[in-house]
Amino acid sequence: MSTHASERTFDAIDSPVSGINVKKCLSGSAIKMIAVISMIIDHMTAYILVFYPVFLNQFGPSALNLNWYTIIRHITRIGFPLFCFGIVEGYIHTRDRRKYGLNILIFGLLSEIPWDLLHEGKIFAPRTQSVFFTLLLGYLGICVLEKYRDDKLRCTVLMVALMLTAFVIHADYGAKGMGLVVVMYIVRKNIAMLALSTGALINPGSHGFGALSAIPIALYNGERGFIKGKFWKYFFYLIYPGHLLLIYFLQFKLGFRH
Repeated sequence: MSTHASERTFDAIDSPVSGINVKKCLSGSAIKMIAVISMIIDHMTAYILVFYPVFLNQFGPSALNLNWYTIIRHITRIGFPLFCFGIVEGYIHTRDRRKYGLNILIFGLLSEIPWDLLHEGKIFAPRTQSVFFTLLLGYLGICVLEKYRDDKLRCTVLMVALMLTAFVIHADYGAKGMGLVVVMYIVRKNIAMLALSTGALINPGSHGFGALSAIPIALYNGERGFIKGKFWKYFFYLIYPGHLLLIYFLQFKLGFRH
């Protein structure tokens, strides 16, 4: 979800272990594609495949409690941290930070209808909010951190207010998700800390596997990549509400919702 201001390449991530050279071969576009594909597979598994017993049948040692549903959802946990990383890169590279934040808000509002339909079966159900609001609050957290870096008291108060907002509105991933965006911005040059913060903040259970997102992030080369132009930028914004709406109608088509 990042909007780069230029094509400049830079060493975005430093290896925390000296003597190890990592070939940075993934552009921002490639990371965005990985995030989107992970998200779609995760949601298809959670809202469609969960109704098929074959994906829930246990196999292997009983202590491991393995089934295809669990395995797929573990792997796809890399999606949310990669979107958080996209927000960090968006903040760094965007030409207009106010407009960038406004875009997140607008598409967050647009996403509420398919989000509410899928989760509550209603066009308007304010009980929970989509991940767009989590990312927006995280983005605002970065803005606060930069603007008030010399005023620790004000910075702390505003940061706590943003986390409380995420908690009160029941944004997806909650205050931890909002906090992850800010933490990823702070430790963005240390891949080990990125992995640690992701695993710690998005726990418990399968969410800890989100730490694997550090692998594609470590391969990030700082370039925008193949996704260019306003059409493709907004197309990738629309994938989120679009795929939620598609899943909602698929549930009807397949008889999982009446």
